[in-house]
Amino acid sequence: MNNLTTLVIATRNSGKTKEIEDLLKDFPVKIKNLKDFGPIPRIEEDGDSFDENAYKKASFASRVLGLPALADDSGLMVEALSGAPGVLSARYGGENATDEDRCGKLLSEMKGESNRKAAFECVISVAVPTGRALTYEGRCEGIIAEKPSGRNGFGYDPLFYYPPLGRTFAEMSMEEKSSVSHRGKALFELKSEFNKVLIWISQNMPGPDKFKVMPGCEKIDVKIL
Repeated sequence: MNNLTTLVIATRNSGKTKEIEDLLKDFPVKIKNLKDFGPIPRIEEDGDSFDENAYKKASFASRVLGLPALADDSGLMVEALSGAPGVLSARYGGENATDEDRCGKLLSEMKGESNRKAAFECVISVAVPTGRALTYEGRCEGIIAEKPSGRNGFGYDPLFYYPPLGRTFAEMSMEEKSSVSHRGKALFELKSEFNKVLIWISQNMPGPDKFKVMPGCEKIDVKIL
């Protein structure tokens, strides 16, 4: 296929790369990730929102490599905990905590709490070297179960009960979860508009002598609830 657009997935996770590669297999795009390049500094995910973290990762990778880049950030927000663990979802309970540790901490924090409403959110950012970016968002609402259930998935999946299907994420197959999850919704919207995304990339990629952040950079938000 001619005129392929190279898109860098700003991750070293081969599983995540393969997922996006499969999603976009019918488009004229060549998928790479950070492992395909030389040493690149890791980005500290210290933003106050999923949007900030996703954009920070995508825009940094794009500026460093001179190619369009995609990154995502997601997490669990619990209403009774004022939105925690939020952007700290992956580090809830400490940097070296396991998924089991994090679930245990969450259950401890929720002990005796009647309001168990929660939501997973995911933000996907597609950036070019000028700093401009497209943003896609997905959200899935559910409740925190009283105890873990299910062996599939990862993270907080055993505790996230999804009422419409009557199961936790960890009790669903990958296909079932992808059809309703926050990440699945964001990826589906990205795929549904990807021809437009490719046009946007071609129109916003700078010439070889203009790889710098331009003033007045714009971000376009697409929110899917």
